[in-house]
Amino acid sequence: MSIYDYTFKTRRGEEVSMADYKDKVLIIVNTATGCGFTPQYEDLQKIYDKYKERGFEILDFPCNQFANQAPGTDEEIHTFCKGRFGITFPQFAKVDVNGENALPLWKYITENTKFEGFGKGPKALMMSGVAKSQDKDYKNNGNIKWNFTKFVVDREGNIVARFEPTYSMDELDKLVESLL
Repeated sequence: MSIYDYTFKTRRGEEVSMADYKDKVLIIVNTATGCGFTPQYEDLQKIYDKYKERGFEILDFPCNQFANQAPGTDEEIHTFCKGRFGITFPQFAKVDVNGENALPLWKYITENTKFEGFGKGPKALMMSGVAKSQDKDYKNNGNIKWNFTKFVVDREGNIVARFEPTYSMDELDKLVESLL
């Protein structure tokens, strides 16, 4: 199977295929509206504005699995994100990214990437503590650890990088640019 074999739903319930995104560079991200990392929406929108005309897309999947930080309906979440951060990139139906009810696309992503840590600094240290409290073996599996975990996919459908929420948005921007 490849990443292009998966489908998911829009926030209005319409079926979408990953095949619709062939030949594009992608960021696939799980998000939440009530998270300390929610301001990353602003950075994501800047990256989207910068590269959308060059074959780039952001696929935003709200997720309520981490401390119930995305409790609203799909439309409430979208209205918040559009009004507060001006997002214009596609935002899909809320999903689970871990566990037995995880969207198959997210199962594929987590089975085909490795967690490589949260980096350095106070936020990284804090997130390590949070992750360990939820999963004692968190360092050794690809499960999503928190909101705003980002995956970069190249034009051929290869997952080329995983960015934990604590990683630099500038580094994310540089990687996207290098793939376009």
